[in-house]
Amino acid sequence: MVRVTFISANGERVEAEGEPGDNLLKLAQNAGMPLEGTCEGQMACSTCHVIVAPDWFGKLPRASEDEEDMLDLAAGVARTSRLSCQILLDEALDGLEVRIPGESRDMQRR
Repeated sequence: MVRVTFISANGERVEAEGEPGDNLLKLAQNAGMPLEGTCEGQMACSTCHVIVAPDWFGKLPRASEDEEDMLDLAAGVARTSRLSCQILLDEALDGLEVRIPGESRDMQRR
């Protein structure tokens, strides 16, 4: 199992566990995080934007140019921003910590 800590916009810490190979977006949604993922992981939107803790950011594979382009459209982007749909869990990410931006919205939860 790969443990991930999500930090909500209001500072609440939510622990979740996924299997290696799981997509971080799906894990976040299953943990109740407000990430819409409108394009269902096709990298055609930025509604699954998360901010990776700085000490974990360098452990992730580098973002593709397409992902960087989508992040340009995200609200509240930070230096360690990534699209959660592009992060696949593996053992090296056990303990990963990501923050949900305050501008995040899940239109499906209205």
